[in-house]
Amino acid sequence: LMNEDIRIHSWPCSYYLDSSKQWVSGRLSLTPVAIRFTADKTGELLVNFHLSSISEIKKESSNLIFSSLTILEKKTKHWFSSLQPNRNVVFNILEHFWREQLLSSQDAGAEAAALQTTKGKELTGLLTGSQKRLEDTAKVLHYQGEQFDNIMRGLNKIEGDMDVADRLLTELESPSWWPFSSKLWKAPSETKPKETATVSDSKNQEGIVIRIPVIITHRTDSNVKPGKLTLFASGLEISDCNSQVIHRFESKEVDDIRVHTPYEISVRQRFIGKPDTSYRLLSAKMPEVIPILEMQFSKKIQFLEDALGFAGARKSPQVDLGTSIWQAATGLLGGVVQPSSPVGGREGMDSDHVQLQKQEKISQEEAKELKQV
Repeated sequence: LMNEDIRIHSWPCSYYLDSSKQWVSGRLSLTPVAIRFTADKTGELLVNFHLSSISEIKKESSNLIFSSLTILEKKTKHWFSSLQPNRNVVFNILEHFWREQLLSSQDAGAEAAALQTTKGKELTGLLTGSQKRLEDTAKVLHYQGEQFDNIMRGLNKIEGDMDVADRLLTELESPSWWPFSSKLWKAPSETKPKETATVSDSKNQEGIVIRIPVIITHRTDSNVKPGKLTLFASGLEISDCNSQVIHRFESKEVDDIRVHTPYEISVRQRFIGKPDTSYRLLSAKMPEVIPILEMQFSKKIQFLEDALGFAGARKSPQVDLGTSIWQAATGLLGGVVQPSSPVGGREGMDSDHVQLQKQEKISQEEAKELKQV
């Protein structure tokens, strides 16, 4: 569903070109499945290899002085130096996506083995006409659905903005200098939440919807660190590698969620008189979380330009359409091959299976019946 050419991140750096024995300045780019390096002066693509072909990623020093990042691809060692904003940021992000790619490739291999072509391919020719009409109908319905989605997205955005404005206005209704303010009576009880924050983790285990590893960036900081994102029915929580809570957003405290790419989002809570609380989260597992966020925060989520294609692909009816057609073809095949198969012993089943293998094509009478169906 996703474009493999999406550029997740890119960093200015220098690459050691072994053929000319010199450092070349350019940009190191990361896509969901590959790593690339493009030279600044010539625009030439000097490095382009798949994440699954990487053997190791290490932090090393060139000439025992300059900090560098090395990537061992098959038997070739690639050197990258002068990384911006710093080497740790690039190392953490590359290692995260490399690890997730290795895990997903194992699952993909198991799925590919299971999706072997079956005898049902013989019926696809008979169903081509019906499939084409279904596809045309689905495209028209999908286009009309997109128009309704755009209208609902605009209404949800207006309603979400009104919720944020209402929350901020309630803070302004009772100024801090007013002697009868409700905040004055709540002040003593607000000193205890930090003490109970560590205890809340055990209570939240019951309502966990999903938990994924993420790379965390706080506000505009250049440093990133690995951690975890946990979704609850009542909100979301960001924690570090040691499961220490960094910040917890209740559902009503989330003012907006921006989907920058299918792999990166930012969560923000607005305040009056002090800076907003904002976190930027990057993860290879983020495509699994975005649909849940879209359901939970439908009025506050916003897909930016690079993520609009991902949002549209998920809502496409083509996948469901293909599934239903193959299910229909499988049912028809069962009816043709075994129109009245009794519940007998295993010998009868084996003989039917041999007859099925010997059968080369369907008769004309059966083909006419299929066309009528």
